Amino acid sequence: MTITNQTGRRANKLRGLHARWRGLRMFAAMAVVGAALAGCTGEQFQKGYILPPGALEQIPIGASQDQVLIVMGTPSTVATLDGEVFYYISQRSERMVAFMNQKVVDQRVIAVYFDKNRRVRRLANYGLQDGKIFDFISRTTATSGQEMSYLAPIFKLLSFN
Repeated sequence: MTITNQTGRRANKLRGLHARWRGLRMFAAMAVVGAALAGCTGEQFQKGYILPPGALEQIPIGASQDQVLIVMGTPSTVATLDGEVFYYISQRSERMVAFMNQKVVDQRVIAVYFDKNRRVRRLANYGLQDGKIFDFISRTTATSGQEMSYLAPIFKLLSFN
């Protein structure tokens, strides 16, 4: 009877030990799967200029160009068509899962317009909704007005008025 009792106790201990190991293996497998899924969570990307908080409030109309450079920093690009314009360009995008494509969430162009005396004439903050669609592959953009066919210039040449 003693031998059977000891064998039964050992068997119970082994079953308990196997059950514990099975539980630990299950916990380890769940931890590995959880860590792998955590690596797939969404990401946010910021490209271009990052606007410092309160920077636009520090640039009143009439401020000098030097003051704008001190507060805002070097512009992304500069235009000189009708006076000088500083453009600060930024884009924020995100992706929900690590292997998915990025989606543009916000796009900003801050334009600082100067007059002939290099004083701030106007500030503009353009967003994603203000943009126009531009096809960079064919390098064309939609124009306002009417489209002319290929025959219209020929008919203009042939007319005598």
